[in-house]
Amino acid sequence: MQLLWYACGIAVALIVVYECGWLQMGALAEQTQKGFYAAVVMELTTMVMVPMALRLFKFRFVSNMLRDYKEKALLKWGAVRILMLCVPMVLNTLCYYLFMNAAFAYMAIILFLCLFFVYPTTDRCYAEIPTDEQPLQTQK
Repeated sequence: MQLLWYACGIAVALIVVYECGWLQMGALAEQTQKGFYAAVVMELTTMVMVPMALRLFKFRFVSNMLRDYKEKALLKWGAVRILMLCVPMVLNTLCYYLFMNAAFAYMAIILFLCLFFVYPTTDRCYAEIPTDEQPLQTQK
């Protein structure tokens, strides 16, 4: 959970720093080719990471690890899942202020909203560890 809050804190810090004028907004706005490449990379990254992060615990390999190693695997794969959403969110926030392209802001907002679906509450953590009585639901 700390990982999630640190990433959100970094994103908010970027917003505050740029909105207060401590760093120049649109520093790379004139470099349209770099902005285009950054947009393509971040769009593809966002489109891949969102579904993968939301379905990560359904993959057979991860589900088997969760069943065999329980809390240790949950800590590892939970952190991976949160990072899959938080790292692109922070990068999209930074790219928005560097290039002043609204697409980056929309992607950062989408990634932030996806964090509500993986927020690591205690009940969710217990529910995501398969038990012996519970059949595995894996993706083929």
